[in-house]
Amino acid sequence: MNDRYDAGHGADGGGAPYELVGYDEYGRPVYRQATDQQAQHHQQAQQYDAYQQQGHQGYGYEPYATGGHQQPGYDPYGTGSVPPQQPQTPAYGSYDPYGTQQQQGGQPPQQGAPYDPYGQSAHTGQQPRVTEQTAHIPQQPGPADDDPAGTAPDYRTEQFAFVEEPDGDSEDVIDWMKFTENRTERREEAKRRARSRIVALAVVLALVAAGGVGYLWYAGKLPGLSDSGAGTGTTTAAGAQKRDVIVVHLHDTTGGGTTTALLVDNTTTEQGTTVLLPNSLALTADDGATTTLAKSVEDDGSEGTRTALDTVLGTDIEGTWRLDTPFLLTLVDLVGNIEVDTDTDVPDPDAKKGEAPLVKKGKGQTLSGKMAVAYATHRGSGEAQNAQLERFGQVMHGVLRKMTSDPDAATLTVQTLGQILEPPLTDKDLGDFLARLSDRAKGGDHKSALLPVQDDGTLTAEASDSVVKDVLGGTAKSPDENAAVSVSVRNATGVKDHTEKARVVLLNGGFTFRAAGTAAAPEATSEVVYADAADKENATEVAKTLGLDAGSVTKGKVTGNARVSVVLGQDYDPGS
Repeated sequence: MNDRYDAGHGADGGGAPYELVGYDEYGRPVYRQATDQQAQHHQQAQQYDAYQQQGHQGYGYEPYATGGHQQPGYDPYGTGSVPPQQPQTPAYGSYDPYGTQQQQGGQPPQQGAPYDPYGQSAHTGQQPRVTEQTAHIPQQPGPADDDPAGTAPDYRTEQFAFVEEPDGDSEDVIDWMKFTENRTERREEAKRRARSRIVALAVVLALVAAGGVGYLWYAGKLPGLSDSGAGTGTTTAAGAQKRDVIVVHLHDTTGGGTTTALLVDNTTTEQGTTVLLPNSLALTADDGATTTLAKSVEDDGSEGTRTALDTVLGTDIEGTWRLDTPFLLTLVDLVGNIEVDTDTDVPDPDAKKGEAPLVKKGKGQTLSGKMAVAYATHRGSGEAQNAQLERFGQVMHGVLRKMTSDPDAATLTVQTLGQILEPPLTDKDLGDFLARLSDRAKGGDHKSALLPVQDDGTLTAEASDSVVKDVLGGTAKSPDENAAVSVSVRNATGVKDHTEKARVVLLNGGFTFRAAGTAAAPEATSEVVYADAADKENATEVAKTLGLDAGSVTKGKVTGNARVSVVLGQDYDPGS
């Protein structure tokens, strides 16, 4: 243990010890002077070795003993008060710092003290502190082949500690990899979002296209799915059109009487029509008896009249609007007066004789509420009821043109009238309906049409084609399975009473009677016609009920919106 620092002493064995710090390029050791603490440790080690050599061996030693067992010069507290021992300096060539083999050759340091390569202090007393604590370690020689003389020290792997220095570029590499990975993920996410948007857009476009095709199909505007008009492209078949219908009865609370019209909103063609119904229109009452429109309104009320109109015209009336003349007056004042092309002067019923008329004949006449009522109910001396009916149509057209097109505002106008509507019609239903018709009238898509009837109140073929078919056509519902078959009867016998006799027979047979009027000239042979093959059996049964020959049943065009049409000829015998 002491020879670690002995190689570092001077020739006299004194002085400060030296510490081996490395070897130069020739394999020679390089020393530095040890610190005073290391020298003190070395001194203590030498004194302990001397103590062991003098035979002080046993179970332990007593550092405080004063007997002869204590080696002279030993100071257990290291105070330096006892003169230090001067150890012998071994030859330089016999020093092996690692205890492996003796190194030959080389020169010992010029001065030094006992050397301990593991940092143990020598017991040589107090040594001066060396200012420099570290020394430069020069480049070590390579393997044995670089030292042919064999003077280089023998190194082993465990004598070195390798410290891996951190590479500053490694952090940059990691950051770059993270950046690249994040950017790739962002690109992939962007691609996924783009694909999702494309799919969503494709779905929306498909839905829009389907909706457009569906609307065109519903409106009958797809090529090949509608009837062709001459030079007008394609039009929707009348039977496929959708219509909203409300019947309005104007009750004259002063002069008496009623006036009836159908307000029709064709939502398919976006056309509005006011169909004027003559009071002489023949209807079938609930008991099967023939009546007129005017009498039906008075006797059967709104419900019975609406059902009778649906039966004759094939309509589907949604509600009844009873408009008494005081409400018409208020309505015209609420919309701010109307403009009408009047066809006659209308006197003021409250004015004295000789005074100016209340309503003057002329175009673009502005009518107040009172004037509008007077004009709508006026029927001149000797005039047919149709003249007064058409004036009522003019007033309704003027009201619709001045009515608001906003459903909520129109509903408020209806509510302001203060009238009680008959179910199922409500204020909102009527307001929405009038707002739509107002929009049609303002755009020039509203007109009035008079339903032509014969003198006996029955419908003519022209009426069926121009109004019942074109304006109201296609709304006739297929009768229920248990519903009675409707039969229209036209009298061509030359005997007026035969119509009533045929009606009674058909009603007793379970059929519904439709009066189709009287022919201008008698016909020799009776005829029973059906349009649908499903009604052939019904037509045959009608012929038997009327006592007609089975050969009179043929397939053809029926009139009066009935399922079976009968023309009574001179061969008809009511008593048969």
